[in-house]
Amino acid sequence: MIFLTQLRGELTKLFARRRTYVGYGVFLVFELILLVTFQIDSIRSKQEEFMVQNGLAADEYFSSLTVTFMVMAFSLFLLGSIYFALVSGDIVAKEVEDGNMRMVLARPVSRFRILLLKFLSTCLYTITFVIFVGITGYAMAVIALGVDGGMMAFSPKMKLFAVYPDWGSGMLRLIIAALLIGISMCTISAIGFLFSCMKMKPATATIMALSVLFLDMVLQEFPIFKPYEANFITYKMSTWLFAFENNFPWAKLVDNFAFLIGLDLSLFAIACVIFQMRDFKT
Repeated sequence: MIFLTQLRGELTKLFARRRTYVGYGVFLVFELILLVTFQIDSIRSKQEEFMVQNGLAADEYFSSLTVTFMVMAFSLFLLGSIYFALVSGDIVAKEVEDGNMRMVLARPVSRFRILLLKFLSTCLYTITFVIFVGITGYAMAVIALGVDGGMMAFSPKMKLFAVYPDWGSGMLRLIIAALLIGISMCTISAIGFLFSCMKMKPATATIMALSVLFLDMVLQEFPIFKPYEANFITYKMSTWLFAFENNFPWAKLVDNFAFLIGLDLSLFAIACVIFQMRDFKT
């Protein structure tokens, strides 16, 4: 009970910072831009032409579900990672910079407990942020295109092309995918959290986390590493897309997400060791 009270306190501190809400505002603007964009006949016709080329009826599959999938698949990873790195890189380093951490450590609470509360707060922020983007993205798409229609899910990189003719099955896959994206994005937050526990400024921790992420993405695209791309972190983070395969791939998802969760826990353990070794007396 005390632990939950302390967790609520950490979440209150997290959401009391203005920068926590920057990502929410940016995605709302982004979704509003899409809302306007899909009203333009020339852009809409290109999307419909793509569907017709794949043997689908544009009036049925150019729907709110398809647009929501596009928002989640093509923007959340790159754009969202900036805000996850910002919040996670800030959560410990900012309190150290402001001098609040010395006051917190003066109380009879273990350093592990403090870090665990902050790490859980970061993960909860990450997952709820993804759910927020999914809900608002779908709401914007409904305003633009209505509720009815099936869903087309596609990703050339992950070799995915799936069609769901009825609304119910498409929505179910979107809900599952949103939860899986939230878990996969926690890896970005775990990397940022690790750097935040080191002796560096919050901005530096954020930049370092993004550098690791983008370095992994760039190396993955080199021809020499192509045969091994499935072993890269960002590739495994993208495997949430497999949730849209017509035959639900339990084995692939369990394997990849077990790796990601194990990596997150390992990063947290390393962060704890580094934080335990730091001296805040001087």
